[in-house]
Amino acid sequence: MYLTFDIDCLDPAYAPGTGTPVPGGLTSAQALKIVRNLGGLNIVGMDVVEVAPAYDHSEVTALAAAHLACDMLCLLRNRKLAGTL
Repeated sequence: MYLTFDIDCLDPAYAPGTGTPVPGGLTSAQALKIVRNLGGLNIVGMDVVEVAPAYDHSEVTALAAAHLACDMLCLLRNRKLAGTL
């Protein structure tokens, strides 16, 4: 399974630097909880998309994307440690 995370699903308060901001979107905490609960899936690749640096003046979106990407990598690490990768 390939996992892609579209950053514009986050509320603009948490990710203003995207081409398509979605008012009423997820919080960063909600997004991290969703990603962290995907550990049982057979993920073989992943990415985070739609970060637009030109609109990310405070770099909040880049930080959220980096944190999400790190947690996505942790899913693979945890599977490797468990011997299921």
